[in-house]
Amino acid sequence: MKLTFARGAALKDPAGLFNSSLDGNVRRAIDIHEGEEVDEAAFMALIRQAIATNSSKKATSKKGRKG
Repeated sequence: MKLTFARGAALKDPAGLFNSSLDGNVRRAIDIHEGEEVDEAAFMALIRQAIATNSSKKATSKKGRKG
């Protein structure tokens, strides 16, 4: 399974979960192979960080809109 984070390059990954798409400027991905174990706490921290990053980005872009 491949999990791609659209703004993954902006996320801190101290556990080193990102193992794919490392050469790009924006996205990062995690490839999980059958039988492989993933650090659940680190994975959840990455998900929460991605949510916070995406939520703040949306809030910022809405402020610039008129309507």
